[in-house]
Amino acid sequence: MKIQPLGDRVLVEPLKESEVNKGGIIIPDTAKEKPQQGTVIAVGTGKLDEKGNKIPFNVKKGDKVLMPKYGGTEVKFDGKDYQIVREEDILGILD
Repeated sequence: MKIQPLGDRVLVEPLKESEVNKGGIIIPDTAKEKPQQGTVIAVGTGKLDEKGNKIPFNVKKGDKVLMPKYGGTEVKFDGKDYQIVREEDILGILD
């Protein structure tokens, strides 16, 4: 079973934050910041313009993207955490 986003939504797997910082201090889950980077796992079916034509996506599967800190919907699937965000909410593609 897999997740297929609908419309202009994108399924992103957030990059895991390190549990130990550079100084060797262990950071508890409650103190960790939400990840802002992730990898695109799947893109939706596409958004339609006024004439009914599909608008192509700017991101594709495998792209590393910068996401807003608070936005989208967090989902857990097969023991992994994902985030579903609208393509327009993605801040940029990382090289």
